[in-house]
Amino acid sequence: MERAERKSDLVERLFGYGVIPVVSLSRSEQAVPLAESLVAGGLPCAEITFRTAAAASAIALIRQRVPEVLLGAGTVLTLEQLDVALDAGARFIVSPGTNPRVVAACLDRNVPVFPGVCTPTEIEAALALGVDLLKFFPAEAMGGVQTLRALSAPYRQVRFLPTGGIDARNLSNYLALPQVVACGGSWMVKPEWIEAGQFSAVETHTREAVSLVRKIRESQV
Repeated sequence: MERAERKSDLVERLFGYGVIPVVSLSRSEQAVPLAESLVAGGLPCAEITFRTAAAASAIALIRQRVPEVLLGAGTVLTLEQLDVALDAGARFIVSPGTNPRVVAACLDRNVPVFPGVCTPTEIEAALALGVDLLKFFPAEAMGGVQTLRALSAPYRQVRFLPTGGIDARNLSNYLALPQVVACGGSWMVKPEWIEAGQFSAVETHTREAVSLVRKIRESQV
């Protein structure tokens, strides 16, 4: 029960944000200015991907210096990465696929985990493990909104975090689906801006994303 309550609070926050910035950092010193730019833009949330060696140190720095940011670890493929991510301070775990060992370890530790799926068989495998909020990945490459709408029909209890090919141009199409909690995206945290230290661009595009989500949500009321 404790786990469900904590997860429900987190999911409510994610729904409110509407967008989860998916961030890849090549150097840990980029972490704090990136996080500060997200906060300034009104979106205190980030999924730091374990695609680079800087991921763990970046999570730890943000947790220490910008604690208001809701931090997740993405591209978590192994139990070893899971341990590192949680030790660094990640609050939730995201994977591109569904690794039963990683999912079970998260549930055992009361850590919200959002494994990736893109087929009915994968959805049922995730449900059998005890998770029903799933990353739909790669969203656009797998048919986008049309596929997600078709998958949602027989699995009405499942909610999704679509990621992959989503940006300001198609965000509204995804958020219009009642099964979608939030969308992962990197258009407001482009690696080239981060590499060049252009954190003002991150702040500007983050603010635009927040405004867009607000307009979409208001139109749904």
